[in-house]
Amino acid sequence: MKHIMSFGILASTMLAFASPVLAQTVFVSTQLRPIEEATVVREELLKDVGSVDYVVEEPPQFAVRMEAERQAGKHTVSLVGALHGELSPLADKDTLEPLDDLAKKLAASGMPQSLLDLGKLGKSTQQYIPWMQATYVMAAKKEALQYLPAGADVNALNYDQLIEWGKNMQDATGQPQIGFPAGPKGLMARYFQGYFYPSFTGGVVRTFQSADAAAGWEKLKALWAYVTPNSTNYDFMQEPLAAGEVMVAWDHIARLKNAISATPDDYVVFPAPAGPKGRGYMPVVAGLAIPKGAPDKAGAEKIIEHLSMPDTQLLTASKVGFFPTLNVKLPPDLDAGVALLAGAVTATQASKDAIISLLPVGLGDKGGEFNKVYMDSFQRIVLQNEPVADVLKTQGATMAKLMTDTKAACWAPDAKSDGPCPVE
Repeated sequence: MKHIMSFGILASTMLAFASPVLAQTVFVSTQLRPIEEATVVREELLKDVGSVDYVVEEPPQFAVRMEAERQAGKHTVSLVGALHGELSPLADKDTLEPLDDLAKKLAASGMPQSLLDLGKLGKSTQQYIPWMQATYVMAAKKEALQYLPAGADVNALNYDQLIEWGKNMQDATGQPQIGFPAGPKGLMARYFQGYFYPSFTGGVVRTFQSADAAAGWEKLKALWAYVTPNSTNYDFMQEPLAAGEVMVAWDHIARLKNAISATPDDYVVFPAPAGPKGRGYMPVVAGLAIPKGAPDKAGAEKIIEHLSMPDTQLLTASKVGFFPTLNVKLPPDLDAGVALLAGAVTATQASKDAIISLLPVGLGDKGGEFNKVYMDSFQRIVLQNEPVADVLKTQGATMAKLMTDTKAACWAPDAKSDGPCPVE
C-alpha cells in the first residue's frame, strides 16, 4: 500500500522547517483528538509549561509522519503521545530516546512498576512514560434496571442475560434500547478485539475462525436483534444516551463521560458481559515518548514531568475521563460522573473471570487493516446475514496474510508465538 503524506502533515512539517523562530515544542498525539478534548489539552493541561504546539493525528497518519521524519533525518516533533501499540513500532526501529531518569523519578512519585515496565516495550531502557489509562465499559439509564432478568447482577452480566435484558426493554418500549459505536469513527473494532473475541474464544488472532468464534458470532446475531439499527451511525455513545435514543450502551469511558457527568444520578456504569471463556476487557495505556533527534528534548521532558504530576493527572481524569497512571487517590469532590466510570473500571479489573486483551502490537501502519478484518466480518455476518463459516474462512485468510506480512507476533490473550501470530 502506498502511503501519501496528508496535506495537514506536509503543511505542518514545512511550517516547522520554515519557522524555527516560533520555538514551539511540537507535541504530536493520537490521543485526545476530538476538538473538545484537544481544547482541554491546549488550554488547561498544558497551561504554564511554555510554548507548545499540540498537534493531533489519526494513528495511520501518525505512523507515516514519524517514519517520514526518521527517513529524512529532519525532525520537527519533540514529543509524541500515543497508545502502547502505536509506540512499539518506533521502539522497534530504535527511534525513541531512553527515559530512564524520568522513570526513576516517577517510580518514586507512585507510578506502579508494572506500568513502567510496559513502557520499556521489551527493551532494557524506558521507551515511554505511561501518561494515562482507560478502558471500555457499559452504561445504562437507571430506568433500564427494572427490565433486568430475574437474578441478574448488572456488575456480573453474561451475554444471555444481556440478550434477555434487551428483549425485555424492547418488549416494554417498542424500540431496541441497546447501542454500540459502530459508526465510521466509532471504536467498535476494539469491542471485537478486547471484549467479544476474548470472551467467546479466549483469543483474538489464533482463535479467529474457530468453532468458539462461530458460536460467538451466532450469539452476537441474537443480541443484535435488540440493538438499534442507528448504531451503524454512532461514533460516540454519550450523545444517543443523553438524547434518550438508547438506554444501554458500550463504549470507551472518555466517549461516555459527557452524558454521565451531566446527569450522574441518571446512570449506572458496569463491566461488559462475560462469555463462555470469561470477561474480556482491554486496558488502554497511552504513553509519552521523545523521538531521537527531537529539536527540543528539554522542553519535551518538561511537558512529560508536568503531565505526570498528581494534580495534572487528576485534572486529566476530571476533564477527559482518562485515569491516572500515578497511584493517586481520587478526591472525594471528583466529578460524580468520572467517579461512576472509575467504579466500573475497578469492577472490571477486579472481576474473577477477567481476561486481559492488550491493544494490537507489531502491526505498524497496518492497524487499520487489522480493524477492518473484524468490521468486515461484522458487516457480513451480523448486518448482511452471510453464513458464519464462509465469512470466517475468507476473513481468516486475510488475517493470516496480514500477520505474515507484518511479522507481528501474538499478544495477550493469545499464546505467544515464535514468528507471526497464526490463525489456527
